[in-house]
Amino acid sequence: MKTRDAAHAEESAEVEVLIAEATRFDGISKQIKASLARLEGGSQLVRNAVKPVYSNTQGLQVMNDNIDKVLDAIDKMLGPSEDKGREERIIRAGPERVGLPDYLASLKRVDRALAQMSSTNLRINQQAIGDFNELLGEGNNQLQALFRSTLAENVQPVEPLHYITKNLPFPGLPQERVSKLGSIDSFLSSTAARDASYNSPESPSIRIYVDLRGAYLSGSLHNLAAASISTSKRKGSDEIYRQGTSGIGTYASGVEGIFSAEFKNISAIFSREDWGLAFEATCRKALAEFAKTLRELNMHIKSNLATDCFLAYEIVEIVTNVGYRIDQLSGQLKLPFADALKPIRETAKSSLAELIEDVRRRVSNMQTLPQDGSAIPFTSEIMTRLQTMTLYPQSLASIMASLGDGNWHSAARVNSSSSTSLPSLKSFDVGADSSQILAHYMMDTLETLLTSLDAKARVLLKSKSISGVFVANNVAVIDRMIRSSDISTILASSSTAFTKIDSWRKRGTSAYLESWREPCSALMEVQYTNRGARPPSGSNGLIDSATVIKQLGSKDKDIIKEKFKNFNTSFDELSAKHKSLQMERDVRSLLAREVQAMIEPLYARFWDRYHEIDKGKGKYVKYDKGSLSAQLAALG
Repeated sequence: MKTRDAAHAEESAEVEVLIAEATRFDGISKQIKASLARLEGGSQLVRNAVKPVYSNTQGLQVMNDNIDKVLDAIDKMLGPSEDKGREERIIRAGPERVGLPDYLASLKRVDRALAQMSSTNLRINQQAIGDFNELLGEGNNQLQALFRSTLAENVQPVEPLHYITKNLPFPGLPQERVSKLGSIDSFLSSTAARDASYNSPESPSIRIYVDLRGAYLSGSLHNLAAASISTSKRKGSDEIYRQGTSGIGTYASGVEGIFSAEFKNISAIFSREDWGLAFEATCRKALAEFAKTLRELNMHIKSNLATDCFLAYEIVEIVTNVGYRIDQLSGQLKLPFADALKPIRETAKSSLAELIEDVRRRVSNMQTLPQDGSAIPFTSEIMTRLQTMTLYPQSLASIMASLGDGNWHSAARVNSSSSTSLPSLKSFDVGADSSQILAHYMMDTLETLLTSLDAKARVLLKSKSISGVFVANNVAVIDRMIRSSDISTILASSSTAFTKIDSWRKRGTSAYLESWREPCSALMEVQYTNRGARPPSGSNGLIDSATVIKQLGSKDKDIIKEKFKNFNTSFDELSAKHKSLQMERDVRSLLAREVQAMIEPLYARFWDRYHEIDKGKGKYVKYDKGSLSAQLAALG
């Protein structure tokens, strides 16, 4: 028991010790917290005090960096100023003495130094900037002079025919000069060089190039322009223009060849963004001369439209193709070529209506026609016109497509369909539609011709039969010239063309056969139904002419005799007249067949019944069936 109390007392003592220690540590903890609070307040005071100092330190650091940069820039600015003497010696010596590469390198250094000094706006650099601008200006002037002198070595006009006739490419600039000119242009076309020496959207090198090479182009092509006019103006000739006899084709070939060579020069010397500007400006003078030549040719064509409209068709085709190929090569000059071609193209359009009106007018003015019914030369002339048209399928397809089918009849429509652009290649497509339109135009021309001739023949020719032969002869000439040329292919695209021509042939044949109705009427007989049965007749019937004659009264016999006499007289006269008329071979053969088909059956029937009227003496019955057939065959 005593032992337990002792242990309890000892544990109680230890607990008291622990409580005392805890109380002591609690006090220490409170002291620490109080110290931390005082320390936090002090540190905040320190931060508030140090923050402005830190900010000032950062500003000072930035300022220090800026001062270092300014010092470096000053060092760089002072460097070019110190090198001015060396660059001045190079630039004033000129590119030919120091060499182009070193000269360009010196100018580029001056350009860079000038840019650096100009960016500072410091008064200390103003004198140096002025000196450097002067040096740069002098350098640009010397480069321009070198560009001009180098280019001037190759500006003598050439003879285009030498290259055209031998199918050679036109000469370009030598490669070493192209490289030299390209190096010069590269500097002169820079913004700094342009601002310093030349206030223009064109670089100085382009201006010089246009000045020299433009004169070269126009000078080289001048003789071709003069030859185009002289070869096209045929004095006192009423012949239709023959394809290729004008020098305009050679002129256009020269333009295409020399322009193509010039574009190759330009694309090798100048930067891509300058190609179009340089090419268009260089060709401007030569194109103006080309347009002037076309205007002069157009005046000539308009004054000789009936014969020289074909020259207009040729020019439209040639110039359109040349303009298209140059545009494909360079992407330029499409509009200038279209403007140059426009007067000729408008004349070509108006010619279609004028040619038809010319047919009507010239036939109307005819005072005489051949009294033998022969075809007139004017028909062959019109057919030659149409044959010549087939030589220009592309240009006519384009022109007629722009007019529309049948619109050549309206002058107002022709004038209102003008265009300021080159026709597309699609409009040059000679397809079924364009061939059909051309076929309609040709048939309109032929209808106008035949209608006018028919009307004129009714007035001027003596008889309807001669008028019919006249029409048939002219139709025969038309048909023959159609079938012997490409017109037949074109008219085949029209379903009614040959039908219309055949109808005119039938009209002429019918008019001619009118005169043969008289001998036919003599072979007609009156049948009396109250006089008994009529003996059988016809090719298969057995007719006894003597029996038939015996059944006739004296008055009827006299009538039959008179019919034979009238037939003989009329037949002989018409046969002689037939042989006296001038007929185309196929017309004579056709009309002979038609006459035979009309006369022979009637005469054979009449002869079978009444040939015994003169008992074989030939007094009234001049022809038997065989001799009449021979006479009819002789008409062909």
